[in-house]
Amino acid sequence: MQKILAEKRTVFGKKVKDLRDRGLVPAIVYGGPEEPSALSVGAKDLIKIYKQAGESSMIELEVSGVGKKSVLIHEITFDPIKSFPLHVDFHEVAADHTIKIHVPIIFIGESSAVESLGGVLVKVMHEIEVEALPKNLPHEISVDLVMLRDFTDTISVKDIKPPHGVEIIGENDAIIAKVVPPRTEEEIASLENQTSINIEDIAVMKKGKKEEEAEDSAGEE
Repeated sequence: MQKILAEKRTVFGKKVKDLRDRGLVPAIVYGGPEEPSALSVGAKDLIKIYKQAGESSMIELEVSGVGKKSVLIHEITFDPIKSFPLHVDFHEVAADHTIKIHVPIIFIGESSAVESLGGVLVKVMHEIEVEALPKNLPHEISVDLVMLRDFTDTISVKDIKPPHGVEIIGENDAIIAKVVPPRTEEEIASLENQTSINIEDIAVMKKGKKEEEAEDSAGEE
């Protein structure tokens, strides 16, 4: 379990700017048996642990003079220009109670429907809700694209095999990913208006289309 140190905070409002100038981030921890408490944590430590744990992995928050708490990073507010963390909310959780949380979906492997048939990969879902004890919460859920062998195949919630002690929440038939046949320029333009298609895949599709056109032009010369 990742660990981060914290100090009790006695400054609020505009005065927290002094904290940030010293490389500290104002924080709040709530959700436990006690009232929410105001804290401060080191900005560098917070950024490092956020990259490693995200919002779905347990963190041990050690508060000077108080003790240790098991928490999740509930939300971080960043400066839109400097990308510096401005504030963080921690959510304290009980070790013996299951909790529900959304975790990111990581796509692995290669789809032969894309590689061999030239299809376009459509990632319908990018995160999924799970329920587990805090100690069993996964940082992410992996989905293997090898299951997409042709254009009739889909990957649904029911196809996911969660880690031990983890339950997937959601409709079994909800589609996570699929592959559609190659598209014309007009169809690609239409797909760009749909939120379910991955923009990177459209970019790749366009690149392939341009290469084909270049080859056709070269053949005519």
